[in-house]
Amino acid sequence: MKQTLRPILLACRPELLVDQLPIGNHRVLIFGQPGIGKTTLAAGLAGQLAISGHRIFCLGADPGSPDFGVPGAVCLGTWQAGKWSPVRVEPLCTLDAARFRLPLVSAVAKLAAEVTEPSLLLDAPGVVRGVAGAELLDALVRTAAIDLVLVLMREGQSLPLADELNTLTCDIAYLRASLAANRPSKARRARSRSSLWDRYLTGAIEHRIALESLNLVGTPPRKAVEAWLGKQVAFLKRDRSIAMGEVSGFYETTLSVLLPAGVSPTKTLLVRDACRNEESLLVSSKRFADGIVRYIPRSDVLPDALLRSSGVRPLVQVGKVTATLMNGIFGDPLLHLRLGQSRRSLMFDLGDGSRLPARIAHQVSDVFISHAHMDHISGFLWLLRSRIGETSICRLYGPPGLAAHIEGLISGIRWDRIGDHGPLFEVLELHDNRLHGYRLQAGKAGRDFLGEEECADGVLLAEVDFQVQAVTLDHGTPVLAYAYQPSLEIKVRKERLQQRKLKPGPWLNDLKRHILAAEHSLELRLPDGRCETVERLSEDLILVSEGKKLVYATDFSDTPDNRQRLMSLATGAHTLFCESTFLLREEAQAKRSGHLTTRSCAEIANQAGVQYLIPFHFSRRYEKQPWQVYDEIAALCPQVVMPQQGS
Repeated sequence: MKQTLRPILLACRPELLVDQLPIGNHRVLIFGQPGIGKTTLAAGLAGQLAISGHRIFCLGADPGSPDFGVPGAVCLGTWQAGKWSPVRVEPLCTLDAARFRLPLVSAVAKLAAEVTEPSLLLDAPGVVRGVAGAELLDALVRTAAIDLVLVLMREGQSLPLADELNTLTCDIAYLRASLAANRPSKARRARSRSSLWDRYLTGAIEHRIALESLNLVGTPPRKAVEAWLGKQVAFLKRDRSIAMGEVSGFYETTLSVLLPAGVSPTKTLLVRDACRNEESLLVSSKRFADGIVRYIPRSDVLPDALLRSSGVRPLVQVGKVTATLMNGIFGDPLLHLRLGQSRRSLMFDLGDGSRLPARIAHQVSDVFISHAHMDHISGFLWLLRSRIGETSICRLYGPPGLAAHIEGLISGIRWDRIGDHGPLFEVLELHDNRLHGYRLQAGKAGRDFLGEEECADGVLLAEVDFQVQAVTLDHGTPVLAYAYQPSLEIKVRKERLQQRKLKPGPWLNDLKRHILAAEHSLELRLPDGRCETVERLSEDLILVSEGKKLVYATDFSDTPDNRQRLMSLATGAHTLFCESTFLLREEAQAKRSGHLTTRSCAEIANQAGVQYLIPFHFSRRYEKQPWQVYDEIAALCPQVVMPQQGS
C-alpha cells in the first residue's frame, strides 16, 4: 500500500536522507529541472549507502549531460571507490531526451531489467514540463519499477507536473535543492560531454564500411558528406548494442567509422542527431540541408497595419546566404539576398524598399528585375535616393526596355545640386542570348550604350563564388525568372585544424579561393612554415559540397512553354520562390491576367523536384484567408512551407 509522505521540503542532505527515507534496498527516481542537483544527490546517496555495505547501481538517463559513461546513451554504473564505474551503455545517438523519449524509456527498461540488486538510483533527464515531461515521468516510474520518487525543488517554486506526481502509485518525497546547485552553461555542458566522448574513443580504430551494406535505423541523414561527418553512431546485433562510434569520413558510398579497439562493425547501424560540430564538440545537429526555412514573426517595430497588408514574410537561410521576401506574401515583390559576411546584397525585383535600411542600398551590387510593372520596379526610387553619395556602380539586369524605364525614373527628378556625384548604374538587358549594356548616372541626361555580348545559357553574372542565370517567360510582356547558384559550399573542419595544430587565419581564405578557382596543384604556405598543395589541404581540412540553388519566379502565364522553361531553371533547387496569385476557383481570372493558380504553382514545384516551395504574390482578395491558398497548394505539393497559425 502506498505510503503518503507529507509534501514538505526536506533538507537535501544525503547523510540524513538515508535514515529518513526508504532509499536503501529500493529503486529511487531522482526528478527535477536541469541544474537543480540531481546528479550530485545521486552520488551523495551512493556514497552514504556504500558505507552501510549496500551495492548501489545508477542509471544515468540524461544523454545530454551524463555524469559518467558515454554521452548520447543511457548508462548503467555501479558505485566503486568513491565514483561511478560504468557497467554497460544502451545507445541512443541523441542528446535530446524530450524528442527521443520513447527510445530513452526503452533503453532504461533494458538496463533496469539487468539490475538484480535491490538498490538502484535513476538519475532522470531534466524534462519536467509539457507532454514530454508527463510521458517520461510516468514511463520511467513504470519501466524501472520505481519505489520512491525524490522531487528536487527550490524554495517557493511551483511543483512541476503536480497532477502527474499525485497520480503515481509509489512514494514521493520533496527535497529542498541546495543553493549552490545551478545549471552549467551550454558551452560547459558541451565541453563536459565531449570530454567523456573523447575518452570513450581513445585508441579507436578506423573501419571502412559500404553504406549500402548497412541496415539504417533511427533517423539516418541524407547520403551526403555534410550529413554524415561527425555523426555519433551505434552498431547493433539482434537489437543489442555492440559498440558506439563516430563517422570520420564519407567517400561517395563508403563510411569511415571510428570504433573502440577490439570491436567490429555489424550490419545494423543506429544514427540520430548527435554530432560533432565545427569546434569538435558533441552537440545536436541541425537537419542536414534544410538550413532555415521559415516565416519571420511579426515585428514590434513596424505598424500593425503595414504588417497585416503584406502578410507573413518568408526567410530562407542556406550556407552563407539569407534570402528574405521583404514585403511578405501580399506586398510588392522584393527578394533580398544577403551574402554571408561579405557586406554585399543582391535583390530580385525592386518593389517597395521601405522595410530595408538605407545602408543596405549601399551594399547592393546587383539587382535582377523580372519586368517593369510598378510593383516590381517602384522601389528603384528608394535605391536611387539611398545611394546618393555612393561611388560604386550598381548593376541592374532585366528584360528588353529596362534601361528606358530606369532612365525615365531618373530623369523625372531634378538633379541641379548633385553635380558629378550622382549614383551610377549599369543596366543589362537580356535579348535572347545577348546582353545589351547601358550606363546611366543621376544628374546626366540620357544613357550611354556600352555594347552587347553573348550570354550563354542565360548566365547573366558569373563570379568565383556564384552565378545568376535567367530564363525568359511570357506575361504578355517578357519576364525573367532567376536562379542563384553558389559554386560550392566550403567548410573548414576545425577538428582537423586542431589535430594538426594549425591556427586559423587569412591563409584559410586563400585556400578557399584557390579551391574555387580549381588551382589544385598550387602550393600554399601554412602557419607552421611548411608548404602543401591545395589539393592535399582540401582533402584533409575541407568539406566541399554543391551549393544550394534558389529560384525566383513571378508574374507569368501558365503555358506549356513557360512551364518547360522554368522547370529547366528550377530542377533540383533547394528553394523555389514562386507566385501563386489565385485560388483554383478563379482559374479564368488567372488566365486573363497572366498569373498562376495554386494548382499550377504546386505542379511546377513537383515537376522540378524542388526541396522547398515558398509561394508568394497572393492576390489581396485573400488577405483575410491566406490559409485557403496554402491549403490548396499543400494538398498537391508536400514541399510547400506553411506558416504557423497566428504568424
